[in-house]
Amino acid sequence: MKILVCNDDGYRAPGLRALREALQDLAELTVVAPERNHSGASNALTLEVPLRVTEVEPNFFFVTGTPTDCVHLAISGLFDFEFDMVVSGINNGENLGDDVLYSGTVAAAIEGRFLGLPTVAFSLRRPSEGEMDYSAAAGVARRVVQQLIAQPLAQNTILNVNVPHRPANELRGFKACRLGHRHRAERIQPAQDPRGRPIYWVGPAGEGQDEGPGTDFHTVNEGFVAVTPLQVDLTRHESLPVVAEWLATL
Repeated sequence: MKILVCNDDGYRAPGLRALREALQDLAELTVVAPERNHSGASNALTLEVPLRVTEVEPNFFFVTGTPTDCVHLAISGLFDFEFDMVVSGINNGENLGDDVLYSGTVAAAIEGRFLGLPTVAFSLRRPSEGEMDYSAAAGVARRVVQQLIAQPLAQNTILNVNVPHRPANELRGFKACRLGHRHRAERIQPAQDPRGRPIYWVGPAGEGQDEGPGTDFHTVNEGFVAVTPLQVDLTRHESLPVVAEWLATL
């Protein structure tokens, strides 16, 4: 069993190191991660400039590109062997609801799925105060990956796993759930650079809007690990007849 490990927080991120340590005796691991933080990069591929790959230590590499670049390179010819699974994370912060459209952590898993492998992305909710502690999330990652190895799901399944920030003995278990939905993001935040020129920061993500029972928001709020199966097909199938009828009047 050969597992490709990636993230979007960069190769120095403590969540990546925690994930690697948690999985190290389950399979042969190869880490290919971005050189720097690429949170919010989504599925971006670098097409206009070449990419450089640097080996930090045995089986641990960083790439001057996005999380999707990392997975694409690793699976599409960087190595002379094939991978069996892609595991992404552990992200610094949750990826709930609409977050999956922006998340580089989830994008790394999606790219693995595009290239034919089972994939899973792990994210840890930030605490309201204090430092991030990845130990419980690392234990969750180990259990989920063990289960995927022992009982594989359909090849086209992407698992998005979000872990509450609490000690392992306070996690209430695992629940399969759907994505919720956030309110619109807060307004942009204008500022000035040292020369007085205007600059802008993207505002924080909105709070949960569709966050009732059965959603990933509710599941994590209740202290459970939220496990959401994702699919790549974005077609709104129920609208096809409506759009076909609308097009007939053109």
